[in-house]
Amino acid sequence: MRHKGRVGGIRCGVPRWAVWTAAYPLGLIALVFAGAWVWWQPEPKARGTEVNALWARHQWVGEPHGDAEYRAFGNLLKENRITDVFFHAGPFEADGTVPASKYRNARRLIGAMREHAPGVRAQAYLGQIRVVDGEGVIDLDDPAVRERVLKTDAAFLDLGFDGIHYDFEPIYPDDDAFLTLMADTRELTRSRGRLLSVALEQPTLADALQPVYRMLVPRTGAVHYPPRPTEDFLRAVADRADQVAIMTYDVALPTRSLTGWHFARHTRATLELIGDRTTVFMGVPTYRPLMEWAEDLPVALRGVRRGVGQLERPPKRPYGVGVYADWTTRPDEWARYRTIWPPPATGGPGG
Repeated sequence: MRHKGRVGGIRCGVPRWAVWTAAYPLGLIALVFAGAWVWWQPEPKARGTEVNALWARHQWVGEPHGDAEYRAFGNLLKENRITDVFFHAGPFEADGTVPASKYRNARRLIGAMREHAPGVRAQAYLGQIRVVDGEGVIDLDDPAVRERVLKTDAAFLDLGFDGIHYDFEPIYPDDDAFLTLMADTRELTRSRGRLLSVALEQPTLADALQPVYRMLVPRTGAVHYPPRPTEDFLRAVADRADQVAIMTYDVALPTRSLTGWHFARHTRATLELIGDRTTVFMGVPTYRPLMEWAEDLPVALRGVRRGVGQLERPPKRPYGVGVYADWTTRPDEWARYRTIWPPPATGGPGG
């Protein structure tokens, strides 16, 4: 006769094997949480860097500002060791252009940056929703569109921007048209003595999972499997870019220790993979993500430092963090940033 236990004095018909079947995965999950908590406790020994980026709001290029605002912004950049600012200047229209009315204040902004933040590179942050399987705005597979994108880039460089920062989404690891655009843009920026940077999603947890994503979430309609770059694709992008910013945020993990592990893992893996090829910025958030209690700037910065500390050697190229974004970062968060990340002042911008 099957054994029956008691719950609150009432017999229940749950078989013992079912109890153990449920308890085993719960026990494994508890071990993972406990292990992550223990790993998270020691203070990271690695310090931050002096090569860091900031994504900045569109109003800087689209609207006029007073000299006091520019001076305050320049002081903020210098105080927080920001070497590169990605000023939102787009987005691209479907044909690859950006109407001049969208960036009518750009020339004055560049002049103010030269005056109040000399040495800080101002890059034109341009992007759009990439057409995938008929869904999206800009079709990078069209050579004519890519050609107009390059002409638009040239117009921003003519205004005095120090570089072009691309953020096309989604970008999948089979996107040859995107790699072609990157190569052509690098040729343009190098001919002007400027930079090309790009924002990409965090890499895959394992490249072998890409076929699983394709099977479980078909890349059709409005829903796609995650556009994670594989190792080969990330290397290919790094070989075509002066800087790569990894959008490491939107973690959606339930605890601070697991979230910190996420940032540490991606920091170590990315720097080991492409840190000798290009400057890397690990994206850290100051906006309010979905799981606010677990993901914030201090957790992200601490996680990045843990990842740096796990490296066998430092990368050959400069690296740092990219703060997302200037319009969501409060003064108290900048103060925490300064206590957690930058090292003692030693020199000027790198990258």
